[in-house]
Amino acid sequence: MSHQINISPSLLAADFAHLADSIEAVEQAGADELHFDVMDGLFVPNITIGIPILEAIRPLTKLPIDIHMMVTEPARYAKQFAEAGGDIFTIHVEACDDLETSLGDTRVTGMVAAVSLKPDTPASVLQPFISSIERVLVMTVEPGFGGQRFMSEMLPKITELTEMAHRTGTDLEIAVDGGIKVDTAREVINAGATTLISGTGVFDYPNGLKMGIKALRHAGANEHD
Repeated sequence: MSHQINISPSLLAADFAHLADSIEAVEQAGADELHFDVMDGLFVPNITIGIPILEAIRPLTKLPIDIHMMVTEPARYAKQFAEAGGDIFTIHVEACDDLETSLGDTRVTGMVAAVSLKPDTPASVLQPFISSIERVLVMTVEPGFGGQRFMSEMLPKITELTEMAHRTGTDLEIAVDGGIKVDTAREVINAGATTLISGTGVFDYPNGLKMGIKALRHAGANEHD
């Protein structure tokens, strides 16, 4: 493993009856950021959390919060999520009529503008934008539901994005989300991922949160590292 690996626990897998406790626990366990899934029931067939929850949890943690917008025309809400405490605003290329404008609308709020790709969307759609994008999120499941099978066929997409960034001299952060546990983490790290988003792989790890985060972070290392 030749690059720093960041771990982003997905709050959808947290205990929502004791969300503050879950956030404090993963922060103390060494998480690098928090992943906050927003679904509108249109872009994906599910509805989740939104701005009031973000406002409630923002004072509880110093960790960056990645807002994953599984929402049609997500940039409409960029200002509101920035004001509520979002740090990274991840929008789906498939949800935007004009990706360049949506990225611009996000950047003016002060948040990091990130782009997500659904499994059927090729990496090549980002070629015109790659030099101006700081972060890409590769979905390794279909967005909208947890507990799905990790799609190993997405690994070449991670590698392609890594190579695309190298060719353009872009310092691209590559996040991966969907079925990320210790066994699949090794594959995505070796393909070039820098941030692992994991829900049950962290919150349901049998040896506890701290060991789960450590196991994910070092999954791509040699056995003796």
